[in-house]
Amino acid sequence: MHKYILRLIPLFLSISAVAAERPNILFISVDDMNCDSVGEYGSPLKDITPHMDQLAAEGMRFEYAHVMVGNCYPGRNVMFSGRTSHSNLVEGFYAIRNPHYPHLVDLMKEGGYFTGIFGKVGHTTPYSPYPWDLIIGEGEEKEDYHFKDADAYFRSTVRGIEAAENAEKPFCLLINISDPHLPFYKWSRRQEIKDPYVPSKLYTPEEIPVPGYLPDTPNVRKELSHYYMSVSRADDCLGETLRALDESGQADNTIVMFLSDHGMPFPFAKTCLYHHSTRTPWMVRWPGQIKPGTHDTDHMISALDLLPTLLDVAGIQHPQGLEGRSFYQVLKGKKQPELDHVFKEYNESSGRRRHPMRGVQSKRFNYIFNPWAAGGRKFQAAGQGTLTYREMVSLAETDPATAKLLQQYDYRVVEEFFDIEKDPDNLNNLIDNPEYQDEIAAHRATLGQFMEKTKDPVYP
Repeated sequence: MHKYILRLIPLFLSISAVAAERPNILFISVDDMNCDSVGEYGSPLKDITPHMDQLAAEGMRFEYAHVMVGNCYPGRNVMFSGRTSHSNLVEGFYAIRNPHYPHLVDLMKEGGYFTGIFGKVGHTTPYSPYPWDLIIGEGEEKEDYHFKDADAYFRSTVRGIEAAENAEKPFCLLINISDPHLPFYKWSRRQEIKDPYVPSKLYTPEEIPVPGYLPDTPNVRKELSHYYMSVSRADDCLGETLRALDESGQADNTIVMFLSDHGMPFPFAKTCLYHHSTRTPWMVRWPGQIKPGTHDTDHMISALDLLPTLLDVAGIQHPQGLEGRSFYQVLKGKKQPELDHVFKEYNESSGRRRHPMRGVQSKRFNYIFNPWAAGGRKFQAAGQGTLTYREMVSLAETDPATAKLLQQYDYRVVEEFFDIEKDPDNLNNLIDNPEYQDEIAAHRATLGQFMEKTKDPVYP
């Protein structure tokens, strides 16, 4: 048992008096998917995500939801520690062997829940192996659970629910869908590959949409078509996960939370703090508690808020040190006026290339502080390993528009400010625009106060 649990056991034992009625918790994530790839969030591809759309129709979808970090390992540790990356010390892709804080696993187990996980196991905790009650698809059974196979998500969900029933406990089960993370369906970073796991929807390069922050060329369309087929396969995996829950008979007593861990693995999305880097399709289904078809446009929620909210759902008292804000009251149909902005953070890539960024986003504006950009350094991260980025580099030699786009992505400036209503792709930096100076000053001050409060080492 971790040393901090001995100190915090009195807090963990504050369980709701109706413990037997506490809901099961099913958290489902997809990996590297833009919010606007989902039908309910405006995807131009018809019927690409029928199961995500159905989940949204059956519960609440948030219009203004964001993750905190634009890459996976640190981003997921924010979700399940309730602390920023600089506070939980998982700023990159490495382990923290002696965390000074409780994790979702510790809190739920001490609160009487059975904890299980499938997928992204090593990316979800400060070190691995972590003391989950059940880890599915690792070790000797690895060959039986392929992370691109929709059927594996059905079987893993069945197994997690049955294990909790055998333990006579409610379950807190994390099902982390690998798609649309690279390799995409039939596509690695450089070439086509064999792939037996066929998605429901197949697309040609000619029929897919190209976002405004990428050039519209045959090579870019080719890579994006494989991405969108992987989005379809992610939706297939979600469908199988929910089918397993339905067939278990536990759906009416289970809260389902669904989101993407950050934006797609292309320039201006993953490993950045732009609008499409952090915006996520956050949906919550809670039978008997959330009215079907609810579309929340009042509140901004963050991945930093996930853990305190789940603790409130489970009736477990918060430990000290959480930096997120529970939106439990929103799920219960009430207003929380303080949920009007989110904070964002990025530190380094999986290759230990460090480019610290901080940001604050309101409904209309996105302010980003890039201290690394002061010395003319070049940004390096996952998006530069794509065919799309190589295409941008090639085009920039003769095309001024692409050259300007590449310059922004590769080098940045110390401060960026964007009007999301007019510029959702975050391509027009307004930091020197006199019409926006009041808003810039307000967002700069809000971010500075948060950095100071959380003892951010980047705080100037």
